[in-house]
Amino acid sequence: MIQIDGNSLTLKEIERVLYEYEQVDIGEKAVEGILEARTLVERKLKEGNIVYGLNTGFGKLSETTISNEHVRDLQVNLIRSHACGVGEAFPEPVTRLMLLLRANALAKGYSGVRMELLQLLIDCLNQRVHPVIPSKGSLGASGDLAPLSHLALVLIGEGEANYQGRRYPGIVALQKAGLKAIQLEAKEGLALINGTQAMAASSVIAYLEGKRLADYADGIASLTLESLRGVLDPFLPMTHEVRPYKEQQDVAKRICAYVEGSGLMTRQGELRIQDAYSLRCIPQVHGAIQQVLSFVEEKLIIEINAATDNPLIFPETDQVISGGNFHGQPLAFAMDFLGIAISELANISERRIERLVNPQLNDLPPFLSPNPGLESGLMITQYVAASLVSENKVLSHPSSVDSIPSSANQEDHVSMGATAARHALSILENARKVLAIEWICAAQAADFRGADKLAPKTRRLYDHLRKKVTYIASDRSLSDDIEQIADELKVCREAFL
Repeated sequence: MIQIDGNSLTLKEIERVLYEYEQVDIGEKAVEGILEARTLVERKLKEGNIVYGLNTGFGKLSETTISNEHVRDLQVNLIRSHACGVGEAFPEPVTRLMLLLRANALAKGYSGVRMELLQLLIDCLNQRVHPVIPSKGSLGASGDLAPLSHLALVLIGEGEANYQGRRYPGIVALQKAGLKAIQLEAKEGLALINGTQAMAASSVIAYLEGKRLADYADGIASLTLESLRGVLDPFLPMTHEVRPYKEQQDVAKRICAYVEGSGLMTRQGELRIQDAYSLRCIPQVHGAIQQVLSFVEEKLIIEINAATDNPLIFPETDQVISGGNFHGQPLAFAMDFLGIAISELANISERRIERLVNPQLNDLPPFLSPNPGLESGLMITQYVAASLVSENKVLSHPSSVDSIPSSANQEDHVSMGATAARHALSILENARKVLAIEWICAAQAADFRGADKLAPKTRRLYDHLRKKVTYIASDRSLSDDIEQIADELKVCREAFL
């Protein structure tokens, strides 16, 4: 059981909730703060104070006062009007994480919601009632209004949700899970949607998948090095000690560990003086990508335990403050940076693929075909990789440099963080396929060299791939093989890393 309090959620705990379906509950220490904030909200209303989000309109309509008798209607109307997202629905992990992160933010105790609402969020997560949430429509400031409104619809018995593999009207999904819809009170509709949880959920998953892929890339690159009879010397410690980036040093150590005991690696001057950059500079490039991942991780740990609501409730000072914590700029920058880094991971991988298949760049059979000329072998896999890395160059154009004013210019600067996160996920999908192609090509090349000469660790990578993709003895369609290996790269298998 994972207990949330808005302050201590970790990425490891998130993985357990997402992929192992570990149950979640509200931490005891969080309850007092939640209740105090709610008490202040109710007192402000009773005293007749005019407070944004409690008894006013929203955005440009914030100067419009709403009578207490219409406070409930205000919250429901907010959810319905803002639920206008478009596009394909978020996949289940993103939706689950949106539920978890919104619950964690509310548990921090600065949003002024009732315990009943927070408990329903957690119950939906635990019972696997997953709202159907369109993936497009957020500007990344004033939070992820449209996506989170679709989440909130299900809590009030509207919208749609997936439950036990089927899609139902929201009220039906709740009933089947033994849950009841809730009637929103003052502030609660706004508290559900004025946050960064759609972009944060997408960002966390992009980080987790990016970290796995970057770790795998070291092993796949090592298999390529052996298959091309690469020069070991550039990976030895002394070169990296004099340019002391820790991540660069770590990658170099991992490459050396992967190829230890290899019968294929060469030394400087044995076959050639030096290798091409895509081989020789693996530590420098992969290491820099690991630096980006560390930067992104740091931002995500802050964001998943942040109060991103507006207004925020501060019982200790008897204040309700309208601020801007919903602005997704930190996530927008982080996801743009991640997208650029993963694009580069695929870029250098594609160059290694070219060195594996191009007979002008190696001493292997042309395009790794046993019957070159009659058959094309792996020639077109490089075309596919080139197409994917080209698409990634377009997708990695930074979303965070764009801003379009909204709400009659009241909300005149936005982050586009949700777009940046979606693009990062698309870049990852493409990059996995590029790395899958390299893995397939490197294994095929190893067969020509003699797989028995591989180092023990790279032999495990080779053996794992050969369980899925057999030796390419004659031309065949490789689409399914590439997709299958790309799927393998979404899972971190420690035995092969």
